[in-house]
Amino acid sequence: MTTPRTIAIGGDHAGFTYKATLLGFLESAGYTVKDFGTHSADSVDYPDFAHPVASAVESGEFDRGILICGSANGVAITANKHQGIRAAICWQEELASLARQHNDANVLCIPARFIEVELAKAIIDRFLTTDFEGGRHANRVGKISC
Repeated sequence: MTTPRTIAIGGDHAGFTYKATLLGFLESAGYTVKDFGTHSADSVDYPDFAHPVASAVESGEFDRGILICGSANGVAITANKHQGIRAAICWQEELASLARQHNDANVLCIPARFIEVELAKAIIDRFLTTDFEGGRHANRVGKISC
């Protein structure tokens, strides 16, 4: 596998503080990152940030996406409306591994209100360094899009 190098990141007000920390974490690890917002802790609507991140990954402009909100449900639901997106909510490292290995997930959704930022970093690292296994999983993934 080619290691992803470009990351689109975004989130709502509940994910704003984590996103700021995670941007620095990703950049220090050598990734090229584009922040799609939000750019403050003021209340916003998560689809306004989830759609641009999903579109950027779907178009191939970015290798992977990361979305952060309170529960991760809203951003995951929104991102998964895009045909080329397989967004996965992960709150443990093993879930990030399985999302990549079995589902070829290309957008990671982090529930900021339910995990510590250090765990979020470990989940991101696992998500970005785990390969899709293909094989029997490729057939299943091929059936996801409508």
